[in-house]
Amino acid sequence: MPRSLTAAPKTTVPFLDLVAPHRALEAELVTAFRRALESASFVGGVEVAAFEREFAAFIGSPGAVAVNSGTDALRFAYQALGVRPGDEVITVPNTFIATTEALSQAGATIRFVEVREDTLTIDPEAAAAAVGPRTVGIVPVHLYGQMAEMAPLLDLAAQRGLWIVEDAAQAHGASDQGRHAGTQGALGAFSFYPGKNLGACGEGGAVVAPSEAHRATVRRLREHGQSSKYVHETEGYNGRMDAIQAAFLRIKLRHLSEWNAARRRAAELYRKALVDVPGVRLPVERPGAVHVYHLFVIRAERRDALQQHLAARGIGTGLHYPVPLHLQAAYSGLGLGAGSFPVTEAAARDILSLPMFPELTADQIGIVADAIREFYRS
Repeated sequence: MPRSLTAAPKTTVPFLDLVAPHRALEAELVTAFRRALESASFVGGVEVAAFEREFAAFIGSPGAVAVNSGTDALRFAYQALGVRPGDEVITVPNTFIATTEALSQAGATIRFVEVREDTLTIDPEAAAAAVGPRTVGIVPVHLYGQMAEMAPLLDLAAQRGLWIVEDAAQAHGASDQGRHAGTQGALGAFSFYPGKNLGACGEGGAVVAPSEAHRATVRRLREHGQSSKYVHETEGYNGRMDAIQAAFLRIKLRHLSEWNAARRRAAELYRKALVDVPGVRLPVERPGAVHVYHLFVIRAERRDALQQHLAARGIGTGLHYPVPLHLQAAYSGLGLGAGSFPVTEAAARDILSLPMFPELTADQIGIVADAIREFYRS
């Protein structure tokens, strides 16, 4: 007798919808693609230069350098600051590994510190306590769409002669005390991976910096160390953004403020729908900060069972991030076992990312909220 097959549940609310925005922009995106075909301009050129100007203007930075990925943006930012073997850099373990692998690849030693209980961004007091004789910089991660608390970090950096690189991969358009993510440190690094608030139709990244010297270094690094064609001051990388992605990003950038506002509206609907659900802690938005909700992350009792319950009802979710970096095999050499960062580790056990994208409807949010309520009633 043939074995019966259990059909996968029909998706009622996807975790992320990358089809809807591209369908809405299809005519413009196709036109941009045809323009690239007709000009045979595929790497660098006018589209990339125009995107750099427009993105820098959007976030209020003197300049931006477009690169191949968010990881390249971080790596080149660290190298532009002269990171060398033996230098120690402070950052957090609840981030994607790109933050730290780029540090290691630039030659630095990673010094992890704890995060705040409320926002899960870097704890400025923990950062201050971790500064040692080999510390050269701090990398705050602007997590889930909200900036880390920058004022005390900037004060600390000024007092101790440290640099700050902002990992703004999840914070396009976010701000703290009226200043955009990426514009407060020595350099800021952005990712344009497709699922980001501003996402390419492929890979992409950018470094922003007030210093032209830093931007010039990043430009050389992305071009095999070239200062001009076939003149190599140093070794570098093939870290250029292709022109088609830049053209797509220019189109999408015009919609970013609108999309971020839609995310904030969706977040408010979630808050109203879930405010009184026992077992659920809602994300905290700091006073003076504008959260752009790259992700809407709750903290949930019996998280794994809740995630399974939602999946059975066709509701997509995510975990960002289920295993902190200090507990990953890649960083076993640091000697940091379980219990090293209790706040981070507790969060990793109960965080759950709910569906979040600009086209998310009130009805879809209602479906998610009803399913969560059903779970906790049971």
